[in-house]
Amino acid sequence: MPALATTEESRAAALAEVAAVDMPGRKREQAGAFSASVRPLTGPVLDWCCGKGHLARTLVGQGAPSVLGFEWNPELVADGNRLAQHYQDPVTLRHQDVMAETLTWPGKVHGVALHACGDLHRQLIRRGSAEQTPRLSFSPCCYHLTDHEIYPLMSEHARQHDGALSIDRNGLRLAVQETVTAPARVREQTRQISIWRLGFDALQRHLRSVDSYLPVPSHPGRLNAGDFRTFCAWAADKKRLELPENLDWQHWLAEGERRFQQVRRHELLRHLFRRPLELWLVFDYAVFLEEQGYRVRLGAFCERSLTPRNLLLDAVRVSD
Repeated sequence: MPALATTEESRAAALAEVAAVDMPGRKREQAGAFSASVRPLTGPVLDWCCGKGHLARTLVGQGAPSVLGFEWNPELVADGNRLAQHYQDPVTLRHQDVMAETLTWPGKVHGVALHACGDLHRQLIRRGSAEQTPRLSFSPCCYHLTDHEIYPLMSEHARQHDGALSIDRNGLRLAVQETVTAPARVREQTRQISIWRLGFDALQRHLRSVDSYLPVPSHPGRLNAGDFRTFCAWAADKKRLELPENLDWQHWLAEGERRFQQVRRHELLRHLFRRPLELWLVFDYAVFLEEQGYRVRLGAFCERSLTPRNLLLDAVRVSD
């Protein structure tokens, strides 16, 4: 996948740290890389699902004359407008449900979205192209967040293809099951909890003499600093299961480790299809936009180490 901006260009485009109030460092870098990848910016911009307007303010620094942001959370809108006023950025955020039928589309704008989820970025594609928006640039995320149980392809070409893939909402999760951005501490903690849960699952099957899964709710964060025995005591209490006094905790912890390694091996094959599935979805978006009269550029706006959702579609409407 071609890179749309160099590392140097991305760093130079990011907001200065002193101006990146309430903006995590990774998000600041992502917004900088996105902004560098969509230059030049020659007209007003619409920031779709804008949050506090961090991307909007970054785009202003890269030449956008003005940015209008749509965001459904009124608290984020208020905070974002205060930031824009404080730094005198030509950014205006508006409380707006982008899925509403009553949404009024602004005039000739450049629609952008950084990691708008599922149906939210698909709404941008559909509404933006229907309004003959001059340009749409977006990085999709969370493809599985949709109201459709069976995912409907967007492009006419894909829908009419005899070998078109049919996939349900749960299957779409595969495209985003990746944690390359998580800190090492978080990855190790996730691994530990998975082992504990699998160990407890093996234990409860043995104690109940029932070889079936017993759902355990989300655990309180305080247990992360504990040990396997404490976790099992908590889980057993939640499921009203009595634990014998003479349990061999090391045995059941080892069983959790063994099952964790087995699950990992099974996932390796499944995850071979993760990126191809994501590309299949994004290519469908690209073909749909071409069918609507756009010239589409597809590439990576940053390294996957910064975010695994690093694909960006940049669609420019071809003049009649």
